[in-house]
Amino acid sequence: MEALLFLIAIAAAVGLLVVPAVRRRRGLKDDVGFPVRAAEPDRYGFTPPERLDVRLPGPDRELVEALEETQRTQDWQPVARLLALTDEWELRWQRVQSLAGAAAVELARSRTAPAAPSPSSGPSLVKDADTPPAPVAAPGARWLRDWRSSSPRDAGCAQVYAQFLVWQALGDTGSADRRIVLEEARDIAREASRLAPADPTSRIVELFAARAMGVRGPEFEELWGEVRRRAPHHMGAHLVALPYWSAKGQGSREEAYAFAQRAAGQAPEGTLLPALPLFAVYDHLPEANMVSGLYRSAVVEQAVAGAQYALHHAPADHPVAPHVRHLLLCFLVRAERYAEAMEQVRAVDGYVGAVPWVDSGDPAAEYAAYRALAVAGYESRGGDAAHTPPAH
Repeated sequence: MEALLFLIAIAAAVGLLVVPAVRRRRGLKDDVGFPVRAAEPDRYGFTPPERLDVRLPGPDRELVEALEETQRTQDWQPVARLLALTDEWELRWQRVQSLAGAAAVELARSRTAPAAPSPSSGPSLVKDADTPPAPVAAPGARWLRDWRSSSPRDAGCAQVYAQFLVWQALGDTGSADRRIVLEEARDIAREASRLAPADPTSRIVELFAARAMGVRGPEFEELWGEVRRRAPHHMGAHLVALPYWSAKGQGSREEAYAFAQRAAGQAPEGTLLPALPLFAVYDHLPEANMVSGLYRSAVVEQAVAGAQYALHHAPADHPVAPHVRHLLLCFLVRAERYAEAMEQVRAVDGYVGAVPWVDSGDPAAEYAAYRALAVAGYESRGGDAAHTPPAH
């Protein structure tokens, strides 16, 4: 789950990644009843592996254009204007994540590069796990520091800067200063909340920082209550909160399932929250998880059905919908429901910045392998390129 949130953040920061279409690292060789071969992208109209875009789970042309202009010129105003005009809360949250991640990746690159990068070069996808958390003194991401100093009362800038500090702290898990950086992020997020009290984005960033600090019990749940009062059906907020109740956080598998199912059950039609149980299931998969029977169990089938229901009833352009589709594609392939998997391939092809692909070291190769499995399984049951299921 943490990988999902980090990719939302850094997606807009990285360029296209050129990779071969290879098999998944675990269990893709012999676990299916047909050979895994490269899906012929041209024949199906799919994006060739070397052109798969790791920046985003789905397109956001306005964000990419503004960010590329800002990174090229180090002028913060293009991204500031875009964020000021972004008043849809789910989209605003995702863009704050992406801009903060862009700055984090740019900073990491500047610290590891032997010389300053040329203006035309794109930042690396690789996060520098040994990067110290004090970002202010480094030359990278100057645009964010300039934005912060020039517009101290800009709530959007405060949101981006607070989330930037969270990413910096999470990338430096062994540092004694980690908590200090997270406390600073929390304080700046609270400042952003005072500047724009109706905007839930600041509270969600504060929630993220609190979770990373290990805040637990009534304090965390009080903050979660503040988020829910502002945006009770915000999918991004629930994705941030879910790990707190998981076995990897302060809870358990049962608590995570209960949290996800309660949110799904209370959600009005048109939100993506009915897909939340699928993320809870994914967060608790066993290590040996390629057995197809696992993906035909009642718990998994119900979670898959919930995700399909959410996608069917939510707006087609929902900012978080591509994340749901990518994860759903993975589950459908593993359950050998290939025709349904092909529907999701049609909907997301071209973009790979999402769980589960980002949990590997090679998101484009991971996605390409599953796409090949979907095609091979679809064809083994009589399907062909001329009758590919449409995207739903």
